[in-house]
Amino acid sequence: MSDLNHLPLTVGAAKPAQKAAKIYEITAADRLLLGGTLLWCFLAVDTFLFAPVWGIGLTAAVVLWYFLLLAALGRKTLFRRESAILLAVNLFLAATFALQSNSWIRGWNVLALLVLVPVHTCGLSAAMQFPWWRPRMLWERAVCFFSGLFSAVGAPFAALMPAGKSRDSRRLLSTVLGCCGAAVLLCILVPVLSSADALFAAATADLRRLIRSHFTTSLAELLWALILTPFLFSLLYRLRRPLPSKALLPEKTVSADGTGFWILLAALDVLYFVFLLVQSAGLFGGPEYLSARGLSYAQWARSGFFQMVGVTIVNLSVLLAAVTFSHRQGRGWTTVRLLSGVLIAESLVLLASAAWRMSLYVGAYGLSFKRLVTYWGMGMMALFFLAALWKLLRTDRSFCRLAFPIALAGWVLLNCVPLDALVARDQVDRVLSGETAVLDVEYLLEDLSYDTLPQLARLDGSRNVYTQEGKTTLEALLTQRRSEARAECSDWRAWNLSAWRAAADS
Repeated sequence: MSDLNHLPLTVGAAKPAQKAAKIYEITAADRLLLGGTLLWCFLAVDTFLFAPVWGIGLTAAVVLWYFLLLAALGRKTLFRRESAILLAVNLFLAATFALQSNSWIRGWNVLALLVLVPVHTCGLSAAMQFPWWRPRMLWERAVCFFSGLFSAVGAPFAALMPAGKSRDSRRLLSTVLGCCGAAVLLCILVPVLSSADALFAAATADLRRLIRSHFTTSLAELLWALILTPFLFSLLYRLRRPLPSKALLPEKTVSADGTGFWILLAALDVLYFVFLLVQSAGLFGGPEYLSARGLSYAQWARSGFFQMVGVTIVNLSVLLAAVTFSHRQGRGWTTVRLLSGVLIAESLVLLASAAWRMSLYVGAYGLSFKRLVTYWGMGMMALFFLAALWKLLRTDRSFCRLAFPIALAGWVLLNCVPLDALVARDQVDRVLSGETAVLDVEYLLEDLSYDTLPQLARLDGSRNVYTQEGKTTLEALLTQRRSEARAECSDWRAWNLSAWRAAADS
């Protein structure tokens, strides 16, 4: 009995500690920003998912996004020097949707914006620690982007609550959310019940026809916008109020003995030296040398330049690994630098050889969109090798600090060149000069943009053209293509200058 006197007296069961609810700091500016975010989500869904073609609507969506960032973060953050460069690049890429109509360029620019805009957006956060030219900044900004999307999804609901959080305000919010949920469920369940019962289907036919003809697309867009808004507002909220950044682990300096690297570099140097010797026989031996080995000049010219571009990527990777991770002392380091310089020289010669062979092939068959892009790709690889040479000469500098601006500038340049017009002019000039009688009209009209129409109009409109649908005339195909341009410009979301000019020429 004496032991019982030492037992603690408890009344009822112990209650587990409750987790404190998140408290969001909401201002009047946040509520206005929430409305702007909903508007942007609706516009983005409308122009990206529901527009017949990506056009000026996508340009408007990108511009509106930056207006949101301006309202959320202010001018000093958005327009500082490092931010302004990427801002200009992103706005230029967005403007291309309003200017040109090449489907390949559109697709590539969408992918570029899906990477560059989040990278730029997260770079505006005060929590970022890595500068733009450090490769690790890509991972840091990716983490910032995805954590921002999900870490404050309750913030928009807190912004909907009026100040004071009275019972009446909570009841109003509950009423609004209940009405929205009821509308969504009715839109889903009424068609399901109509398909399940013919009498109910007949009774609601007029209502469903009205909704289908006037409200189906808008309701779908609104539903998508309502789903996306909490996540995008969460991202903006975290940009305005970043979480305390965790201390990043210091980068470990990894280095290894240079022997393995210089052996690898030496093997590559010898291989490419032998390869260039064999190639020089074809380059300078002429058609007679090639025909003796069963090859035509055109066959030899078009073979291998895509593989050469791939080989240069491997060379660049090996070169940067050797320069970055080798011990920078002694004869091993001197040998690595010497062999790396030889590899850069050989790679530049390989690219020049590929460009020469491509020029031979273009001289025989003319330009095409892919051949022009291949020229651009080889030029970019040459610039990257020159950046690697700069890194080799000044080992304390970062390769990416030069390579990233080169990549952005190169992509902007590709968007500035009227590739389709150049291809069409080259092909038409070859026909008019009598150099060839073959013209792939279907490729120029269907695979390329409306910029080819003025060049094709230089030819005789009564010229017979054979397509998959049968025999027709060039004038009939041009008329059909211009009507497609008019239809494209009739929707403001798909409007672009290239299609508008083609429609105006009809």
